[in-house]
Amino acid sequence: MSGLVILFMLFDSVMKFMKPEPVVEGTLALGYAEHHIVVIGVLGLLSTILYAIPRTSVLGAVLLTGYFGGAIATHIRMDNPLFSHTLFPVYIAILTWGGIWLRNDKVRRLFPLQNRGD
Repeated sequence: MSGLVILFMLFDSVMKFMKPEPVVEGTLALGYAEHHIVVIGVLGLLSTILYAIPRTSVLGAVLLTGYFGGAIATHIRMDNPLFSHTLFPVYIAILTWGGIWLRNDKVRRLFPLQNRGD
């Protein structure tokens, strides 16, 4: 799960640095200026790197959650379709936290799936 998130976010961030035409057009269509593309890419890349490093993975997950929240807000503002566009960052956030839940015992204790009677 974490690997999928990391690969997706690395691809997304690298494309923002390379700025192929579909990325530029898509970003402009969402209401951002072209000079915002690299800033968004840096924020996504730094959050992803922190998520990929075991010692900083929880911080990375929190930062990615904020990043995805911005994407959700953008899609709501643009009145984009709910399940394909607006909720896509939610799907990625679920994978993000699911992956960290599986690999981090402290997160599993913080968010148990069942009550153990503790």
